[in-house]
Amino acid sequence: MAEETRLELNHPWLVAVWPGMGHVAVNAGVYLLAKLGMTVIAELEGGDLFDVDHVEVKKGVIQPVRKPRNRFFLWRDPAGRHDLIVFVGEQQPPIGKFAFCRQIIRYARDHGVERVFTFAAMATGMEPAHRSRLFGAAADEETAREFTRLEIEPLAEGRVSGLNGVLLAAAQEANLRGGCLLGEMPQVFAQLPFPKASLGILEVFTVLSGIDLDLSELRQQAQHIEGQLVDLLERLQQAYREQQQRGGDSGGGGDEDEGPEFPATEGDEAADAESPAPGSPAPRPRLTADQHAAIERLFDQASADRSKAFELKQLLDQLGVFKDYEDRFLDLFAGDK
Repeated sequence: MAEETRLELNHPWLVAVWPGMGHVAVNAGVYLLAKLGMTVIAELEGGDLFDVDHVEVKKGVIQPVRKPRNRFFLWRDPAGRHDLIVFVGEQQPPIGKFAFCRQIIRYARDHGVERVFTFAAMATGMEPAHRSRLFGAAADEETAREFTRLEIEPLAEGRVSGLNGVLLAAAQEANLRGGCLLGEMPQVFAQLPFPKASLGILEVFTVLSGIDLDLSELRQQAQHIEGQLVDLLERLQQAYREQQQRGGDSGGGGDEDEGPEFPATEGDEAADAESPAPGSPAPRPRLTADQHAAIERLFDQASADRSKAFELKQLLDQLGVFKDYEDRFLDLFAGDK
């Protein structure tokens, strides 16, 4: 564990996020980092849990291996209710998940953390314009009662995949209260950002924690993306109807129960839904000079004002290059504690 000194915190809570469907968890976590002006306080070394399945090559030269980073960020509550630690993992380890989570919980207990929460996505058959429901899985009875009071739908059966659930099992082992908040999103668009689910998570989390957080920017982005996805779904459905019409006119024998072809999705919260399959790195998008300039301009603005970091994250997601800039992006939150 890379950390300068042990910090004295006031009734802190821990939130942990990892990449997954719809960027739901990470975008909620990044919004907290940006709008609360959080700073990095420690880094958890993954050791041999993270293997190397490919190397990057630039101009014919193999680049040094870079393993996923796992960092803790801090916000001190000026109102004195709950300081907040946010853990952002760039990737979930393929092995040793429970041992890894025990390390996170050990750090949390050493700093007096009282409650542990994870954020995740719940992919269903909802349409983009529908209300995004919020589901909850509590690690203790008191949190379950709070979820009920806040009208969070209980995840009555099933499972929470990956570290979103395993971390809470480690928290239970350490007698820490908490739970997982899962924002609903359309399964057919699981690989696209869905900020409405992130918004639903933060609307409830701010009530739970008593944190005063301006959600207007996230709400505006959610409305914008909803409009885009509604339009995309309508065009996909229209293309399917036209395809069916052509098949009927030609006497073709397609399966009438088959629907339109949507992007492939994961059934559960993906451990690395934003990452390519091992050994098959995805081709990187080519950026134009104007796109490069826009990215650099927002980096400059976010360096001076960290509340601009969420706008930068939106642009990097839109261009499909967040993974390329992730280290530099999270380094924006390095600073005095």
